[in-house]
Amino acid sequence: MENSIYIGLSRQLALETDMQIVSNNIANMNTTGYRAQNTIFREYIVDPAGQKDPLSFVVDHGQYDSTKPGPAQMTGSQLDVALQGPGFFGVSTPDGIQYTRGGNFGLNANGELVTPSGYLVAGMNGGGISIPADVTEIKITEDGTISTPDGDLGQLMIVEFDDPQSITPKGNGLYSSEAQGIPATNTRAIQGMLEGSNVEPVVEMTRMINIHRNYQAMQRMLQSEHERQRTAIKELMKQ
Repeated sequence: MENSIYIGLSRQLALETDMQIVSNNIANMNTTGYRAQNTIFREYIVDPAGQKDPLSFVVDHGQYDSTKPGPAQMTGSQLDVALQGPGFFGVSTPDGIQYTRGGNFGLNANGELVTPSGYLVAGMNGGGISIPADVTEIKITEDGTISTPDGDLGQLMIVEFDDPQSITPKGNGLYSSEAQGIPATNTRAIQGMLEGSNVEPVVEMTRMINIHRNYQAMQRMLQSEHERQRTAIKELMKQ
């Protein structure tokens, strides 16, 4: 008797997950290098013992990122770098090397290149990149080599992945991957520019409205089913 309610609840849980993803996209619509996320759902079929028909539930299977590049904006800052192509910057974190599309870098008190969260920007050898305090002119080439009039300082770690969906978002614009990134061959670093978020606000707001309406419709259906069952029980008790 409760099967329809269980199925409806599974749908509501899936919609709740979808709403969380959309809300996160909207919250990051102005985050440098952010990539919009989408939810993947699948059907989960249960064949209860003693029942003729199987039950079909909704399960959130996972998520995937939009790989469409965000709009590039000229900033003129020597430490801002945008990526043109599928690659990612390497970042040294307490959990090892992670990856980001956000190239809004800065310097810490030790003159090391860091992300806005304070993590060291990784060089190709996995270590950090230091820039002398007296340097006023910095050049970053398309392969990520950082140089000054006195010579090269290092090269940004820029890697690509055979499967762009193999990386997992970790927050703060960072991604982790069990797969080993390979040196970029189809990605160019562009100094003085930043890649913006690829979130489309109108699309995400429309998705949010649709999710809200679907949730309300499912809520009404569950309430109606609950009332139907109460009525059926009362009628049975009269017999």
